[in-house]
Amino acid sequence: MTKAELINYLAKDCNVSKTLAEKLINSVTHNIAKCLRKNDKITLTGFGTFYPSKRKARTGRNPQTGAVINIKARRVPRFKPGKLLKDWVA
Repeated sequence: MTKAELINYLAKDCNVSKTLAEKLINSVTHNIAKCLRKNDKITLTGFGTFYPSKRKARTGRNPQTGAVINIKARRVPRFKPGKLLKDWVA
C-alpha cells in the first residue's frame, strides 16, 4: 500500500477530505520521527511500539572493491508489533 492509498482509505473511513487525511498522516509520521529523535519511545497500545535503538560501530566491506570500511555508530528507528497487530496478521 502506498501513502496515497492510505490517504484514500483514511478519507473514506473517517468521512473527511483527502487533504485533511494527508495532513493527519503527515502529522502522525512527523511527530513519531520527532519523538524518536529526542530518544523517546511511542507506544500505541495493541498496535506496537516505535523506539530508537543504538547500532554499534563496526567494520564492513565495500562490495565492489572488497576494501574494508569503518561504519560509524548510529541510532536507528525500530518497531515492535503489539499482540493485537500480531493476531490480526496471523
